[in-house]
Amino acid sequence: MTQQFYVSPEQLMKDRADFARKGIARGRSVVVISCREGIALVAENPSPSLHKIGEIYDKIAFAAVGKYNEFESLRQAGVRYADVRGYSYDREDVTARGLASVYAQSLGAVFTAEQKPFEVELAVAEVGPTQDRDHLYRLTFDGSIADEQGFIVMGGQAEKVAAAVETGWTQELGFAAAIRLAVRGLVTESEASALPARVVEVAVLDRSSESGRGTRRAFRRLANAEVVALLAEES
Repeated sequence: MTQQFYVSPEQLMKDRADFARKGIARGRSVVVISCREGIALVAENPSPSLHKIGEIYDKIAFAAVGKYNEFESLRQAGVRYADVRGYSYDREDVTARGLASVYAQSLGAVFTAEQKPFEVELAVAEVGPTQDRDHLYRLTFDGSIADEQGFIVMGGQAEKVAAAVETGWTQELGFAAAIRLAVRGLVTESEASALPARVVEVAVLDRSSESGRGTRRAFRRLANAEVVALLAEES
């Protein structure tokens, strides 16, 4: 009968955390920025169909870095949660805070009970009627949740990108300026002179969707042509 080696709980948790961090760091960053017109979500992503950014509900969006199959399963679960809650109660009862809490429970349970943790980091964003009522939540692989102010940067060389974004972020930024700022941060990570529009995934949560477009659905994904036009504008 072979004798199993003893591993302390502290070492086990540390090994799992190191494993998840290494997996997340291999991916390119995602930037989520609250601005005057709403919330801009920008990611370096060469795939035209495997999105890192998606819609969850009327005014709630999701962004992720890490393993695609893992965060896509979480995104789908979030859509189901939002649809059921909105149908069972009221659409106003579907909030980013509630969704972030559900994600935190799921990630925490996988991290502590399963042999392999999820190699993902998530952001849940909800646009409000005014900028001070925007909500940005960041969730890590172990279920930790943080309520962020202004912007979120995840994945890759997040510290380097965050430093670049922080130098240019103000509350008065419009969508175009916020998207350009995020792309400049991603260029810093890529150590390139520029990023072509085809490798940049961009979406926005429009604060004025009801008055401007006549719909509660604030999420809108930008086409390559729109991204090219935005990046070409004068700052």
